[in-house]
Amino acid sequence: MDDAGDARHVPHDPELPIDPDLAPDDPGEPSVDRVASAVTRVHPTRARPAVLAAIALGGALGAPARYGVARLVPVRPGTFPWATFLTNVSGSFALGLLLVLILERFPPTRYLRPFVATGFLGAYTTFSTFMVETDQLVSGGHGATAAGYVLASLVCGLGAAWAGLAAGRWLPVRDRRAVVGP
Repeated sequence: MDDAGDARHVPHDPELPIDPDLAPDDPGEPSVDRVASAVTRVHPTRARPAVLAAIALGGALGAPARYGVARLVPVRPGTFPWATFLTNVSGSFALGLLLVLILERFPPTRYLRPFVATGFLGAYTTFSTFMVETDQLVSGGHGATAAGYVLASLVCGLGAAWAGLAAGRWLPVRDRRAVVGP
């Protein structure tokens, strides 16, 4: 059977963007000019120890930051979960802002985006707590509060991410060629 009829071969969709953090010479990573085999995807090579360490370090800092926000904003059962709401909305803003800065302003690095976006902000924001609190509100007979929480989280989260992107692009770019010093 030729490659076109072989179910083990999955061609890469050229319309999908290639992640700039991936090594172009790595046969386990997608490429525009190469057909990725499903067999090579069984043992992914994307999990590089240094990148995983950056993610873990970011997570180790993001989780206590979320805990700190939860301690600063007390919430009584059956009321709007302000702590999680503020954490997720501020995390959405930070993600938009920092990704613009990391991808468009700073020199390329393999570790900064996984550290900030996946590690720190992944641990700082929380979808699981959002869902548990929503379920608790509904189970406790506070369906209107739960609906408002879900709607406000969606609207404000997307709005905050957009505002973060806009703020990142609004910040002036310093000319790196400028001479610094006396």
